Amino acid sequence: MKINSAAVIGTGFIGTVHVESIRRTGVHVKGVLAGNPESTKIGAKKLSVDQPYESLDQICEDKAVTVVHVTSPNALHYVQVKQLLNAGKHVVCEKPLALSAQEGKELVELAKKTKLIHATCFNTRFYPMVHEAKHLISQKQIGAPRYVKGHYHQDWLTLDTDWNWRLESEKAGELRAVADIGSHLIDQIGFVTGLKVTEVFADLHTLVRVRQKPTGPVQTFTIDSTSARQAVNMSSDDAAGILLRFNNGARATISISQISSGRKNSINWEISGPEGSLAFDSENPEQLWIGHRGRANELLHKDPGMLSADAAKTAFYPGGHVEGFSETFRGLFERVYADINNETESNSYPTFADGVKSLEITDAIAQSSKNLAWVKIA
Repeated sequence: MKINSAAVIGTGFIGTVHVESIRRTGVHVKGVLAGNPESTKIGAKKLSVDQPYESLDQICEDKAVTVVHVTSPNALHYVQVKQLLNAGKHVVCEKPLALSAQEGKELVELAKKTKLIHATCFNTRFYPMVHEAKHLISQKQIGAPRYVKGHYHQDWLTLDTDWNWRLESEKAGELRAVADIGSHLIDQIGFVTGLKVTEVFADLHTLVRVRQKPTGPVQTFTIDSTSARQAVNMSSDDAAGILLRFNNGARATISISQISSGRKNSINWEISGPEGSLAFDSENPEQLWIGHRGRANELLHKDPGMLSADAAKTAFYPGGHVEGFSETFRGLFERVYADINNETESNSYPTFADGVKSLEITDAIAQSSKNLAWVKIA
C-alpha cells in the first residue's frame, strides 16, 4: 500500500511537530483535528492544511488518508487508536499508548488482527548518537552493561503559575512527569543496552502542591503571570527518583523532573560496563562521550561517514551541521512509512508492543511509590 496522505489529531506543540516532520518525509498532510471546532480551524490555518476535520469519524471515512498520527491528550489515545485501527488506518500514537498496560495489550492484539502498521512515538531513540551507542554496545565495546545513571529534567512546570493539560489527571492519567518524559528515558536506556527492566523501586514527589490554573487559554512553555487564575490542589508527580533492576543483573539510578530550572529538555545517561562507559545528553546531541579506565577518554562527534550504518540512516545532514529534536521524529516516521509502503514490518522502530512494555514499567513505578516496595514487572 502506498501512502496517499496523513492526518494528525492534535494541533498543540507536539501535533505541530508531527505535521512539520511528516512533511519533511515527503508525505502530504491532508488535515487535522483538535479538541473543538474552533481550535481545529485555527490549527488548520496555522499549519496550512486543507482539511479541518469535524470529527474522528470524518477522518476514519476519508479514503485519502492512509496513516493517522494521534497526539491528543493521553486519556483519548485508547479510544481513538481503537477506532482508527477498526477503520483500516495505520497509526502512529504518541506515548503513552494508553492509560494502562491492559488497554495497551488490547491495541496490540487489534493491530495484529487488522495487520496494520503501528508505532509508539518514542522518537528520542532516533538521535544519531543514541543509535551509535546501541551499535557500540552490541559490538561489546564496553562489555556487558552493568550500571546506568541518568535523568530526564525539564523546567517548564517549575512555577506555580505554569499550566498545561498534562497537570489534569482526567486528561493525562495518574502519572505525569514519569509518564510524560520518564517513559522516554527508560525506553532509550532499554533500546541502547538491549536489557529488560525486571524490577523497580520508585519515590514520586508532588512538590508544587497548589498551582494557579488560568481561567482562559493556556500557552505551553511560556511564563504568564497576568492571566486570571484559580488555585488547584495537585496530586500528580513533579519529580521522581527511581531504581531499576535489569534481566542481566545490571542496576540503574534515574531521576525525573519537570521543575529543574535551567534544564529545558535534558535526557542524560551514562552506561558503564567492565571495558568502558558511554554518555549522552540531548541538550548536546551531536556528541557521544566514550570513557576508558586506562587511556584517554574520547568524544565522538556526529558525522554520518564515521557512524555505523544504522546510526548513519538517522543523520540527515553532514558532520558539523547541527540537527536535533525535530529530526528524531523524521527518523522514526520515515521507517514507519517505509513499512506501510512495502507492506512489511521491519522492527526498526518502536511499535505498540514497546508502548505496552513502557506501560508495564510505569504501572509498576506507580505501585512501587504507593507501597514503598520493589515491584516486579509482569
